[in-house]
Amino acid sequence: MNARPAQRAAAAAAAALALTALSACSSGDAPAPAAAGKVSVAGVEIAKDQALHDMLPEKIRKTGTVRVATDVPYPPFEMFVKEGGSELTGLDYDLGQALGAKLGVTFAFTPQKFDGIVPAIQAGKFDAAMSAITDNKERQQVVDFVDYSRSGSGILVADGNPSSIADLDGLCGRKVAVQVATNQLDLLRSHQASCTKAGRQKIDIQTYPKDSDAQLALRSGKVVAQVLTKPAAGWVAKTADEGKAFDLVEDPAAPGGYEASPNGIAVSKHLPELTDAIRKALQTLIDDGTVTKIYDKYGVASIAVEEATKNAAVD
Repeated sequence: MNARPAQRAAAAAAAALALTALSACSSGDAPAPAAAGKVSVAGVEIAKDQALHDMLPEKIRKTGTVRVATDVPYPPFEMFVKEGGSELTGLDYDLGQALGAKLGVTFAFTPQKFDGIVPAIQAGKFDAAMSAITDNKERQQVVDFVDYSRSGSGILVADGNPSSIADLDGLCGRKVAVQVATNQLDLLRSHQASCTKAGRQKIDIQTYPKDSDAQLALRSGKVVAQVLTKPAAGWVAKTADEGKAFDLVEDPAAPGGYEASPNGIAVSKHLPELTDAIRKALQTLIDDGTVTKIYDKYGVASIAVEEATKNAAVD
C-alpha cells in the first residue's frame, strides 16, 4: 500500500485489537499438507502443476524452495498465529503456500524489516517478497512485481451500520475518526470540497494518535465512522468481538477501497522465469476461485484482482 510505512502504527493497533482472535487461531487454521502431495489452503486442496513447475529457474527447481521476505505483523496480510510465537498466518502467507503448492515448491517465509526487503532481494538474500508492497515505478527499477490485489482506504462503522453510511459522501456533516499523519487523513481533507460542492456540511474530522483510539471512539459512539486502510478495516470488522463490533462499508464504486493502488509480489530481476511462473500460477488460482476464498478468510475479498498482472503501477 502507498501508505505502508506511515501505517505501521495503525497495523500494530489493529493487531492488538484483534489479539483475541489471533490467539484463538490454531495450527489447523494455517495451510496444511494433504494427501498425494497436495496442500490445503482456505479449505481448497491445491496440487502441483508440472507445466508451471517446469517454468521455474533451475536453481529453484533443484532446491525446491522460494525464499520469501515478509514484514510481520501487518494484519491481515502477515501476522503471527500467537503473540510472541514464530508461526505465521495471514493473507500473504496463505497465498504464498497456495502458489508454492501449485508450483510444486515451498514458499519459505522469513521476517525482514520492511525498509530492508527490497535491498535484501537485490543482495540475493531472498528470491521474492510478499508483504503488502505497493507496486510503484520507483521500486520497479530494482524488482519486478506480480500484482495480486488492489487496496486503498475503507470505512469502518458500528455493527449494523446504524447511520446508513454507503460511501465517502455519507460522511459529510458527520464526526469521523482517523489516525493522524496517514493517507486516510489526507483523503478526508481532500473530500471536504466535494461536501461543500454538494451543499453539505464538511466532515467533522476527529484525529487520534493511534488506530485503536479511533476504534474506541467508534465503539463509544463519539464518531459514526473511522477511515483506515481497507484491508485493516475488513480484518477488524471480521475479528473484533467475533465480528459483532464493526461492519465494513462496501462501496461498489470503489471495490478495492478509495484511491486504491496495486499490491505486488516483488521478485528479483535476476529471476524472470520465477516472475512468469508466479504470475501464471496466480492466474490459475484466481480462475479456480482459490484466491477469492483466501481473501474472504480475512474479510477482504473485494481487494482481489481478476487478472494477475506484471508491473501494473498506477503512479
